[in-house]
Amino acid sequence: MSDTPDSSEPALERLFYHSERIRLVYWDEFSGAKTAVLLTGFVAVLTFVTGLSNLSQPNVTYDGPLAAAIPVDPGFVQFTGVLIAFVLAGLVFGLQRRKRLAWYLTLAVLALVTLLALTTLQTTDVPLLLSILVTLPLLFTNRGAFDRRIELSSLQIASLSSIVGVVLYGTIGSYALQDQFSEIDTWSDSLYYVVVTIATVGYGDITPLTTGAKWFSVSVILFGTGAFTVAIGSLVVPAIEKRMAAAFGTMTLSELTLLDDHVLVLGYSDITESLLDELADQVDVVVVTLDADEASTLNDRDVNVLTDDPTHEETLSDAKIDDASGVVVATRDDANDVLAVLAARKSNPEVRIVAAANDRQHVDKFEEVGADEVISPMEIGGRLLGRSILEEASAESLFENLDEDSD
Repeated sequence: MSDTPDSSEPALERLFYHSERIRLVYWDEFSGAKTAVLLTGFVAVLTFVTGLSNLSQPNVTYDGPLAAAIPVDPGFVQFTGVLIAFVLAGLVFGLQRRKRLAWYLTLAVLALVTLLALTTLQTTDVPLLLSILVTLPLLFTNRGAFDRRIELSSLQIASLSSIVGVVLYGTIGSYALQDQFSEIDTWSDSLYYVVVTIATVGYGDITPLTTGAKWFSVSVILFGTGAFTVAIGSLVVPAIEKRMAAAFGTMTLSELTLLDDHVLVLGYSDITESLLDELADQVDVVVVTLDADEASTLNDRDVNVLTDDPTHEETLSDAKIDDASGVVVATRDDANDVLAVLAARKSNPEVRIVAAANDRQHVDKFEEVGADEVISPMEIGGRLLGRSILEEASAESLFENLDEDSD
């Protein structure tokens, strides 16, 4: 009983008589990336409300400090606020997924909103400017959190570029031929004409007056509808494919085409579990397993998975073994692992293959079918247990001794 006050005294002193402050507010929790995303969403809502307010006014006055420096069409200002609100809403989704491109675009859009607000400077613009003033520093402070790249295939990049090219072609061309159209006087008229033409809406307010203008309109329709059709196929279909693949825990074809210099893990077991932790931060890892339950579990942990037979050469070809930096085969089934090593060696004679043999008698078999290095986890574990009890050394030093012995 006498020991109790002595042991509790330091704890009481730390609780009641310490000199350090007890933080009532943990600033990191309120100034992180999540808060920056929420504030961006709040700015999107305010931008939408401000845009609706401008649309409800018959005439928008320009009382801001930038009104004289930035000549803007009143109709453009009234509509832009609502349009930018929807753009910001889409960027919020990208920020939630930690996309670097979404971060850059958000900064650009917020700068545009600030310029428009400083041009009009209505009463509803004041809360918007204050919210942007709070949001921008948080976005800059947490820029390291938005580090994920948007991985696009070459077809997706080409389709998006073609859309931009068609819009520029139609806008510049129609403005240059404005004398041959009925109602094209400004750049906004040209952009409007291109959009309604590509969308095949055709309100009839802008019509070509000459044969050259008619052929130009035909080219815009053909190029525009073709570009949008390809874009929808290259962007929407992979998204649906990814959703379906996520349910089964497997990589999509578009994700597989982006693999390069990765490590293939053929099969999954308790042996490869620690391997994934070791390689996670150093190189891209793709696990190939036939077990759908294991694949779904790994997919939930953001591990790249291909649900297929690792002993089939077609599967390894889909997993881009030709571009892999190495192959690891380590499950509890030596017979199946031998077949996996054989398939990997036939698919890529140059790739480095490391295998784990559960039975020491199977080490030679792995080497015969093409494994560059064979490790016996049971043998290593037994040697470590023996040395640990005899030498009373730490596990780290025993691993160093094993490395010296293997050299």
